[in-house]
Amino acid sequence: MIYPRDTRITRRAMLGAGLAALFPGVARSQQPEQDDPFVVGIESELRCTCGCNLSVYTCRTTDFTCQTSPAMHQHVIALMEQGKTGEEILQEFVAQYGETVLMAPPKRGFNIAAYVVPGVVIIAVGGALSWVLARRARLMASQAAAASNDLGDVPGLSSEEAARLKAELERLGV
Repeated sequence: MIYPRDTRITRRAMLGAGLAALFPGVARSQQPEQDDPFVVGIESELRCTCGCNLSVYTCRTTDFTCQTSPAMHQHVIALMEQGKTGEEILQEFVAQYGETVLMAPPKRGFNIAAYVVPGVVIIAVGGALSWVLARRARLMASQAAAASNDLGDVPGLSSEEAARLKAELERLGV
């Protein structure tokens, strides 16, 4: 998901504007912040090409030895300063690196299978498992019922004990 550019002013920006008004010679450059939600949103959709399989944002904020993610971050900043939208920036990276630079495949063409097949497989396996378990429960119940009817054939069990056992099994619903 591409995040729209946030037009609200932050406390940091307000403080910077106040300091710039008080001390005009010390004004900061108007470069985008490192954690601008627009930049973070784009970098979260791009895979770092160093081989770590992390997003550019995650790689640049956690792996400080990586040389690739800061370069990709600077490229995102440069494209943003050119006035490109989030979709145009992503398309620029896809044109340069191919679709493998995206964290998730685009939802079109054959890639739709990557979104649909896992759900279908989970539903099919769940249905098959519930069918097998229900069938097994019915089979065990019928075997228990057949066994409770044959209590008179158990050696060492008197007819009185067999009647008590049969009554107890019926009370339990077996």
